[in-house]
Amino acid sequence: MSVVDYLKDKALLLFLHIGCMSVLTVFLRLTGYSLDGCVVILFCWCLVLGIWLLWHFLNRRSYFQKLEQIVEKLDQRYLLGELMPTSFHLEDRLYRTLIRKSNKSVIERIRRLEEAQKEYREYIESWVHEIKAPITGIALDFENHRDERSRYFLAENRKIENYVDMALYYARSEEVYQDYLIAETNLQEAAEEVLMKNKQYLIQCGIRAEVSCPDPVFTDKKWVQFILNQLLLNSAKYRREEGAFLRIATESTGWSILLKVQDNGIGIPAEDLPRIFEKGFTGTNGRRPGERSTGIGLYLCRKLCRKLGIEIRAASVEGEGTEMRLEFPVSSYLAGYRE
Repeated sequence: MSVVDYLKDKALLLFLHIGCMSVLTVFLRLTGYSLDGCVVILFCWCLVLGIWLLWHFLNRRSYFQKLEQIVEKLDQRYLLGELMPTSFHLEDRLYRTLIRKSNKSVIERIRRLEEAQKEYREYIESWVHEIKAPITGIALDFENHRDERSRYFLAENRKIENYVDMALYYARSEEVYQDYLIAETNLQEAAEEVLMKNKQYLIQCGIRAEVSCPDPVFTDKKWVQFILNQLLLNSAKYRREEGAFLRIATESTGWSILLKVQDNGIGIPAEDLPRIFEKGFTGTNGRRPGERSTGIGLYLCRKLCRKLGIEIRAASVEGEGTEMRLEFPVSSYLAGYRE
């Protein structure tokens, strides 16, 4: 709060005092007071008014500075009413009461929304677990009756399972900490399991895959496999017609482990590359005839990576291929313990 703003707020009061001083001066002069006596009275009046204004300004500025400090420190700023400092000003006490009432309604509204969100998330998780049973049954049936038609349906069934998994992980993405376990993870084993789950689809797409991940990392295997699965499916979706190739490999930089998912597909246009992790962004490739892109896969990958402390980046040259990088930080403490 600046002095100028304060004086503007008190303009009506100042005009009232100026008017009163003018009327008093006229009255004193008409009743025979000398000019010097009037000046002394007006000087005393202005002095008292100035001292009061200065004290009031400093008091109000200190009060609002405390409020600003409280607001800056609050994570949930709608709780300001509960932490407002006490004040002898009636208007401050009235504002505090009104803000508390308003905050109470906001908190109740937030609680209802959180409960609704929790119920919806629990429903999605329950639905996913229920629908996985028939999906697994279909997969087993097609595995036991191998022919060209069954292989096609097996690949399509795997796509359905992937979309179901995406719904589950999306529902859980806000509370990753409740469903993950950080442990030393064999990336070679994790990547091979992802490839085996998608082998029919990869064979159908004519993609040759290679895995070379000797470097272990400390992370949650299940969540990393989901991220790898999304990256693998993107590589398969945007593959080249002939000679499609996919390579999953690790590289140690000393302070981190880089997990690279490289392909020689159609690549990503340069103008789309900065936005591929945005929610709902499908890009030029996602709008091609015959393609169905939701724009959720990479967004969800980045969201889960942030929760797990993993950095995800992309590099691509249109027409030549794409490289997705997952950077796992290496803890010097854990590295020394392992040695």
